[in-house]
Amino acid sequence: MRIALDAMGGDYAPRSTVEGAIMAVQQMEIGVILVGEEKQLKEELTQFKTEGLAIEIEPAAEWVEMDEVATSALKKRRSSIRIAAQLVREGRAQGLVSAGNTGATMAVAKIVMGALEGIDRPALAMVLPTPGDPSILLDVGANVDCKPHNLWQFGIIGHTFVNKILNIPNPKVGLLSIGEEESKGNELTRESYKLLKKTPINFTGNIEGRDVFSGKVDVIVCDGFVGNVLLKVSESIAETMAFLLKEELSRDFFSKIGYLISRRAYQNFKKRTDYAEYGGALLLGLNDICVICHGRSSPKAIKNAIGIAKDFYQSEVNQKISSQIAQFSKMHHFRKD
Repeated sequence: MRIALDAMGGDYAPRSTVEGAIMAVQQMEIGVILVGEEKQLKEELTQFKTEGLAIEIEPAAEWVEMDEVATSALKKRRSSIRIAAQLVREGRAQGLVSAGNTGATMAVAKIVMGALEGIDRPALAMVLPTPGDPSILLDVGANVDCKPHNLWQFGIIGHTFVNKILNIPNPKVGLLSIGEEESKGNELTRESYKLLKKTPINFTGNIEGRDVFSGKVDVIVCDGFVGNVLLKVSESIAETMAFLLKEELSRDFFSKIGYLISRRAYQNFKKRTDYAEYGGALLLGLNDICVICHGRSSPKAIKNAIGIAKDFYQSEVNQKISSQIAQFSKMHHFRKD
């Protein structure tokens, strides 16, 4: 199988994307199509030993800048992200990976690949570390303005993903709000609560911000505005904690001795909170596979994102979500109207 990589997307592209693609091909049974400005990509490839590797270039005359608005980016029909999405839609690749402009990637993916039947808006899902099994949070930025039936669909998507892909039986689904009581929250969360409560999934009710990383639920549902703010704050906290911990452990002789003793634990902590380990967020609810990476993605993060795309394609995640949505939508009282 092959993955189409938007090689011009990201703060460090194309160096980071090309190196990440090479790492993926070397370590996994996979091929990668680098989509981007041909001359730049060929120059980057000369920096590495690529003979015999399943890497090819698909030329793109233009690309989307990180600060462009999605509506403007959609007009670039020969952009690297657009061509990469078309490769997937045409079956020349089995998944799309991009560390580029998030809004543009989501917009192009939805228009070119299309949403699954029964899904109004795809949701961006992120895996979160917890003391036990990981949880997933959705939406983390694909939909900043949502209606109750969108969050209802996110709940079903998350339930299916965790149940069928992470193999967690009867996963707990929680709605992120400002209090556990059904009456707490804004109009969106209160109405979404009513819909989720009627759905035959294990909806446990509202959870608060303090519960996000506790493992209290397996699926956390929220709109993309709240989810994206939560995700960015979490990344900042993890980076700050790692910095402060390192600073304290190197403060004096005894601290350094303590670091040597606890180095493995420190390294494990860093690994569990490093976004590069998770690769990227999966845009769930599309006809095809799309993984969106952090703009600052390192080659390691790009490699892991390609691995995620491969795993989810082989797990037939989209087909399972589509089947579950269709099953619940047949029930009259679960329709959005």
